[in-house]
Amino acid sequence: MTTTAVDPSPPGARASRSADVAAFVAGGLAAGVGIAIGELMAGLIVGAPSLVIAIGDTVIENQPPGAKELIVELFGTNNKLALNVGIVLTSILLAGLLGVAGRRSWRVPLIGFGMAAAVGLLAALSRPLVEPLWAIVTVAAAISGALLALRLMLSTTRPAWTAGPPAASGGAGRDEMPDWDRRRFLQIGGGLAVGAIVLGAVGRNLLVNRPGGAAANATLPSAAAPSVELPQGAALDVEGISPIVVPNDEFYRIDTALVSPRVDAATWQLQVKGLVDREVSLSYDDLQSMPRIEQYVTIACVSNEVGGRLVGNALWTAVDLREVLDMAGVQSAADQIVGRSVDGFTAGFPTSWAMDPDRVPMIAIGMNGQPLPVDHGYPARLIIPGLYGYVSATKWLSEIELTTWDAFDGYWIPRGWAKEAPILTQSRIDTPRGGSTVAAGSSVPIAGVAWAPDRGVQRVEVSIDDGAWQDAEMSLPLNDATWVQWKLAWQTPSDGGRHRLRVRASDGNGTVQTAEVTPPAPDGARGYHTIDVSVG
Repeated sequence: MTTTAVDPSPPGARASRSADVAAFVAGGLAAGVGIAIGELMAGLIVGAPSLVIAIGDTVIENQPPGAKELIVELFGTNNKLALNVGIVLTSILLAGLLGVAGRRSWRVPLIGFGMAAAVGLLAALSRPLVEPLWAIVTVAAAISGALLALRLMLSTTRPAWTAGPPAASGGAGRDEMPDWDRRRFLQIGGGLAVGAIVLGAVGRNLLVNRPGGAAANATLPSAAAPSVELPQGAALDVEGISPIVVPNDEFYRIDTALVSPRVDAATWQLQVKGLVDREVSLSYDDLQSMPRIEQYVTIACVSNEVGGRLVGNALWTAVDLREVLDMAGVQSAADQIVGRSVDGFTAGFPTSWAMDPDRVPMIAIGMNGQPLPVDHGYPARLIIPGLYGYVSATKWLSEIELTTWDAFDGYWIPRGWAKEAPILTQSRIDTPRGGSTVAAGSSVPIAGVAWAPDRGVQRVEVSIDDGAWQDAEMSLPLNDATWVQWKLAWQTPSDGGRHRLRVRASDGNGTVQTAEVTPPAPDGARGYHTIDVSVG
C-alpha cells in the first residue's frame, strides 16, 4: 500500500507561497526588460551606455589584487563573457527578491530599482566614451521599463496593496482565494521574456558590430620598404605546431574592454603631451602619410601560464614611435612613456627602453598585412618589443604622455602587478598534447615554440623522463623579437607506458630559462612546460 505526502499547510498559505515564486520570476523578468532596453539604446545611439558593460568596467577597475589571474585561470579568454553573464544573473536574482517584496509593498521595489538606477548611472558616467545626457536617458528608460514590467506582472499575483477585502461567502478569508492568475502570468511573462531576449540580442549585436569608422572600411597603404616575407627555414613542417605567424582571427585577446571600442578614424586624434617641447596632434591620415616600417614581433600577456596560449607572433605595419616622439621633443626629465586608450586604460614603460637603438618601438596601424582589427586596437596601438602587454601594448591608442617614473602608475600597477615587466624566456610543447597517446616503437615529433623577445632564442632543449637534455632543431629566427619553432624526433619505446616530456630554452645572451616555478603575478610565470603522454 502506498501513501501520498500531503502538504499540511492551509490552501491559502500554499497559494501565497506559489504567488511568491511567481513574484520572484516577475522581478527577474523586470530586470531582463531593463537590461534589454539599455542594450538596445547602446546599440542604436552612439554615446549611450550598455549598463551591463558600464557596471562590468567598474567591477574590473575596482578588482582587488590577485583577481585578474584567478579569473583568467578559471575562464581563460572567456573571462569577459563570464563577467557579462555574472552581472546579468546577479541583477535578475536581486530583482527577483524585490519582486517578492513588491507583493507586500510597492515601496520596496521602487527603492530597490531606484538604487539600481543610481549604481548604473554612476557607472555609466565614469566611462570616457559615454555621453552624460544619453547616460541619464538610458538609465531612466531602463528603470522605467523594468518597473512597468514588474507592476504588470505583479498585477497577476494579487499583491497585498491591490487586494480587495476578504470574500464574504462562507466566511472565507482572502488567503482562501486564488492568489494569482497563472494563465495571464504565463502569457505576460512569456511575452516579456521573448521581447527582452530579442531586444537585448539586437542591441548587443548592433553595439558589437557598429560600422562607423571600423577597420573593415580602412585601407592600409604599402610600407615604404617591401613587406618582410618568411625566409626559407623560418617554419618547420610539423603537424600540430603553432604557426610562426598567427592569423588575426586566432590571435589571443586579453584587455580590460568588455566590448572593443568602435573608433571613427575620421575624427580620431593621437595626442602627444607631457614633458615635451611641443604638444603634437596627429590624425589617422597623418600617421598613414608618415614613413612606415614592418616588423615581426611576438607579444605576450603577463597572465600566461607556463605552456599557455596567451602569446602570439604577427607582422606589424607601423610608424616608428621615436619619429613621433622626435616631433614633440622629449625632455630629459621624461623617463616614462604612458600610452592611454580611448576607454581610459593606461600602460607605462621606461623611455630608455623605447630609445634603445637595438629595438624598434612602434605605433602599429596594421597586422599581418591588414588594418588593425577592432579587437586588436584599431585604429592604432603601441607595440614595444620585449615588454609584456600590460605595461606597453596600449590598444585603441588616443594619447602618449611623457612623464616621470614616479609620477604615474599604469592601470595594472596599483592592482599588484610589477611596474617593470620584460617578457621572460619561455617555451611550450604544442605536440604531442598532454594526456594524449602516441604509437609505441615509432618516431614521434616533439615540437613547439619558444620565445625571449627581444633577446632572441639561442637554444631549445628537451628532456624525456627526467633524462639528459637533448638539443632540439630550431627554425630560422625572423629576428630577436619573435618566437621560433622547434622539434625533436622521439623514438618511442616499444613496451609502452607513461612518459614525461619537458622543454626549456636559452635566450640570445645564453641565459637558460629558469626551472623555478612561479605564478603569473606579479611579473610573469616561470618554470618548464611539462606534460605526460602515454605510449601504446
